Amino acid sequence: MGDRTSRFFPFFNEAQSRLAWLIGTGLGTGLAPIAPATAGSLAALLVYWATPFDGLSYGLTLMIVAGFPLGVWACGRLIGPGDPDPRRAVWDEFVGMWVTCLLLPKTFPWLWLVAAFCCFRVLDIWKPWPIRKLERLPGGLGIMADDLLAGVYGAVLLNGVRVAMELA
Repeated sequence: MGDRTSRFFPFFNEAQSRLAWLIGTGLGTGLAPIAPATAGSLAALLVYWATPFDGLSYGLTLMIVAGFPLGVWACGRLIGPGDPDPRRAVWDEFVGMWVTCLLLPKTFPWLWLVAAFCCFRVLDIWKPWPIRKLERLPGGLGIMADDLLAGVYGAVLLNGVRVAMELA
């Protein structure tokens, strides 16, 4: 029995590593030679656009709630010695982008989605207080937490603008 188990675990470990790589790199978008975080954000927006979910749905909320801990695990597995936030780890952009889209309409001409993309990228690069501090958290949590908060900032900002425009 022990021999059979030992043969299974290397396969299991390899499968885990491949799954972590696939998720952590944002389905491979983190391998983009130029601006991998922007490529990951765009891919996340396209994934969201392709789903049947809108900005106020249980489906989008589930994507975020499940995606965050999955990203902590997957991005954490991509960390190497001397590289606490590898460029190829872009799953954080996926979750942050989805958070930015919360409550926004997903209708033609998709201006709110374009605004969400631009807003999230600016916030993720600029990292206003305390977003930058969250990068110091250990492991995959540090990779994921700053983009989660950038997404929250983006969602609050864009929904504030949207509501103000509706009231005007």
